[in-house]
Amino acid sequence: MSAAPRPIELREGGVQDLPSVSRIMQAAFDPAYGEAWTQPQCMGMMALSGVWLLVASIGGRDCGFAMARAMLDEAELLLLATSPAVRGHGVGGALLRAVIAESRNRGATKLHLEVRAGNGAIRLYHREGFQKVGERRGYYRGTSGEALDALTLARSLA
Repeated sequence: MSAAPRPIELREGGVQDLPSVSRIMQAAFDPAYGEAWTQPQCMGMMALSGVWLLVASIGGRDCGFAMARAMLDEAELLLLATSPAVRGHGVGGALLRAVIAESRNRGATKLHLEVRAGNGAIRLYHREGFQKVGERRGYYRGTSGEALDALTLARSLA
């Protein structure tokens, strides 16, 4: 008999969580595309009005995070990452649903995000109601010189 899965715990994060966020981001994001932000970049973003950070943990260990911002009636998911060891265990979905709920609480009626074409997270975004609204050709440049498109997705929060 296997043990029951441990619950995913979500909490509001702060600058004290940036070392953990950085570790998760480095493990989760493909280094070939330079998608991971530095701690100073994250700290600078968190200093802006309307930005919030959510941290997910299982059994007391941080395993995912989401950073988002809301301005007037729109919100944007800036970053979302889960540790590779917990992919497929609902952490990303829990974080995304929490960002959707908090965006609504902050008065947003639409939530936007950008994702690299081919990123496996696109399936999660579609499951949660996001639709493609735009594309930036050749936006991501890999270390090998390969260029991949950025997809812009959005969903209504009404």
